[in-house]
Amino acid sequence: MDKVSGSESSSPSSSPRAPEQLHFTGSGAEYFGIWIVNLLLTIVTLGIYSAWAKVRRLQYFYRHTEVAGSGFDFHGSPIRILVGRVLALVMLIAYNYSVRLHSPLTIVILAGIAVIMPWLLRNSFRFRLYNTSWRGTRFHFRGTVAGAYRVFLLNGFLTLITLYVMAPFMHQRLKAYQHDNTWFGRTRCSFHARAGQFYAIYLLLLAAAVAFGVVIGFSGIGGALAALAQVQKQGGHVDPHAVYRAVAILYGALILMGISIGPVFHALITNLIWNNTRLGEHRIECNMSPWVLIWISVSNFVLVVLTLGLFIPWAMVRLAKFQLESVRLLPAGDLQEFVAAEPETIGAVGEEAATAFDFDISL
Repeated sequence: MDKVSGSESSSPSSSPRAPEQLHFTGSGAEYFGIWIVNLLLTIVTLGIYSAWAKVRRLQYFYRHTEVAGSGFDFHGSPIRILVGRVLALVMLIAYNYSVRLHSPLTIVILAGIAVIMPWLLRNSFRFRLYNTSWRGTRFHFRGTVAGAYRVFLLNGFLTLITLYVMAPFMHQRLKAYQHDNTWFGRTRCSFHARAGQFYAIYLLLLAAAVAFGVVIGFSGIGGALAALAQVQKQGGHVDPHAVYRAVAILYGALILMGISIGPVFHALITNLIWNNTRLGEHRIECNMSPWVLIWISVSNFVLVVLTLGLFIPWAMVRLAKFQLESVRLLPAGDLQEFVAAEPETIGAVGEEAATAFDFDISL
């Protein structure tokens, strides 16, 4: 049964409307100009311009994403993002310095990061959503700090001590915390996927990885490398070309696994998440094809390598267009009935600190 969106939620008309497809109108050639300027200015300013580059990138992709004929927009401040990145850099330097010195302060610093990180991640949701708008109405995130500590700290700890057996459960709780606390104006989102559905996809990923490992094992690549290592250890002559071939095949196989299994997992988990997300009474439908995503990922990878990175803007636009246009909104009533909520003041520190620690969490 769908969750009640609360007394503040709007009540769209019960009459169904035609589906509203998401459209991405950007082009690789157009984005290339933004990308190359961002790259050069970031290098020249030793990374300082990266905050402005991020805002320009997000604004381009948001403004070229349309639903019901209207585009989204991003309003984040580069200065506030830069402040967040400085804080993240200070935290990283403190951690790396303590590790190199083998200082007992490393444990203290790690504990401090563990304590502050849930708050930072919660702030990252607040910052990104508050600075996202559609038709002049902003999104909001109203998750509590206590909820963030339960999801990130408690569930994260349980995932570690269970050797990641609880990873699908943590993923489900994270998305529930993220989507159940997202509002568009005065309309609340809700999340309905169960942990068992996440486990099914994770187990499928595990089965694919095991099958790939079995194929590699029977192919004899691992045995060949072991035999070559044993010959070298006993002082025998090892043909370097044979070593290079075996290593190249092994790494090629690992890359192939990454760009095939990864997209399948991403497509399945994305479909699960968005097909079980509601915006008030409005439904969201996502039909991302894993096979098309594999083709896009593989061909993007090859073209980026062949062009020495110059194809990156086209690759980003191509991937964004496919993913966004796999989603459509199924309105339960008039989309004009959304009402803007009161404005909030949210800092950029949380989002940027999370990004610096390789947390790529997005709505």
